[in-house]
Amino acid sequence: MILNPSERTFPPFNLERLMTTSFGHGEGEKLCILIDLPNPQDILDFKFLTDETLSIQNYGYEVFYKGFKNGALKALNYTGGDIFAYKETGGSNLDLSDECWTPEGVELSLERDVYPHYGIILVVSTFSATAPLTAMAKKYGFRGATLHGLNQIIVDTGLAVDYAEVSRSAEKLRKGLTRADAFELDFEVEGQKTTLTLYVNQQEAQKSHGLCPRGKPDVANLPAGEVYFVPQGGEGQFPFKYSENTLGLLTVKDGKVVKSRLLYGDYAHIQAHNEKLADDPVTGALGELGFGTQVLPFSGRDIQDEKILGTLHVATGRDDHLGGHLTPDLFKDPKNASHDDVLYAPHKTPEVRMPEVRMIKEGQSVVILRNYQPAEFLLNLLKA
Repeated sequence: MILNPSERTFPPFNLERLMTTSFGHGEGEKLCILIDLPNPQDILDFKFLTDETLSIQNYGYEVFYKGFKNGALKALNYTGGDIFAYKETGGSNLDLSDECWTPEGVELSLERDVYPHYGIILVVSTFSATAPLTAMAKKYGFRGATLHGLNQIIVDTGLAVDYAEVSRSAEKLRKGLTRADAFELDFEVEGQKTTLTLYVNQQEAQKSHGLCPRGKPDVANLPAGEVYFVPQGGEGQFPFKYSENTLGLLTVKDGKVVKSRLLYGDYAHIQAHNEKLADDPVTGALGELGFGTQVLPFSGRDIQDEKILGTLHVATGRDDHLGGHLTPDLFKDPKNASHDDVLYAPHKTPEVRMPEVRMIKEGQSVVILRNYQPAEFLLNLLKA
C-alpha cells in the first residue's frame, strides 16, 4: 500500500477517461460548462482569458471547453459543449445569481435556459457551487460536477486518478466508520490542549467518490475521495485559522460555534466573527465532519487537500446538499448561507497539532488518526 504521494505515479490527465468513469458514456445528452467571473460579461469573445488572476476559469476553458470541442464531446457521445459565465458569489456554496452570459454576449437565465436543457453541467469556479448546484440538480434532473479552485497539480493528479478505485477505497473506509456514535478530535495549539466532540448518533456514513451514474440527479465534487457525516450535536473547542497571522479558538455548544477567542494575531477578525455569530447564530452550526481517503500531493487548494488520507475537515453553515436540514432560508441574511470547510492538514495548519482522532462506536474508543496520519484501524480497512 502506497501512503506517500511522492512514491505514487499518476497517468496523464485524460478528459475522456474522467468523464466516462464519472458519468458513463453519453447517450446524446447535452453538456455545458459554467464558470464564475467578477464581471460575467467578460466571457464576451473570451475576454477573461487575458486576465492572469482568473487562472481557474482559464482551466475551465482550456481543459474542458476546448477539450470537448477538440473531439472529446463526439468521442463520448455527448452534445452541446457550451460555456456560460455567471457572477461570482463571493462565498463558498452561496446560491448562484440567475443571470448568465454566452461568449456572444447574450444574457440568459440559468433556471430558464440552462438547467432544464442540459443533462450534464460542469462548474469550474473560484467559489464552490456544490450546494446550490445539487439543489438545482434535484429540481431539474441533471447530473453534474463542481471543480472549484482548479490548478495544474489538481489536473495532473486529483483528476487523473481512476475514480472506480477511489470509490472502492472510500467504500472500505465508509463501512468501517458508519454507524459511529461520536468522534473526538484532539488539538494542541499555543500550549493548549482542546477536544472537539461531534455526535453523529449512529447515522449512515456518506462518501464523496466521484461517480455520478446515469439515472439519478446528482452532483459530484471533483477531485473526490472522502467519508463524511452531518453532525447532530457537538461540544468542546477547536482552533480556527483566520489568516496566516491570526488564530482563534472556537467554543462549541449544542452543535454550534458560540464564540471565538483570540490566540494570536489581529483581534479584528475575532470581533467580526463574534458579531456575526451573535447576529446570525445559524452561521455557527456545524454542518459536516469529513475524512480524506486518497493518497494525493497537497495542491494548496482545499478541494483536493481535504480528500487526502490523514486530513479531516469540519464545516460550518449550510448542509442541505449533504442531507442535512440547514437550508439558506434559515439564515438571517442569504449572504451568510455558506458552507465553509475548515481543513486540518500539515501544510494548511502547521501551527495546529492533531495528536489523535478517535471514533466512539459500540461502546469502544478507536484511534483512527494520529498526527495527520491514518492509524492502524484505517490502514487495516484499506488492506481488506
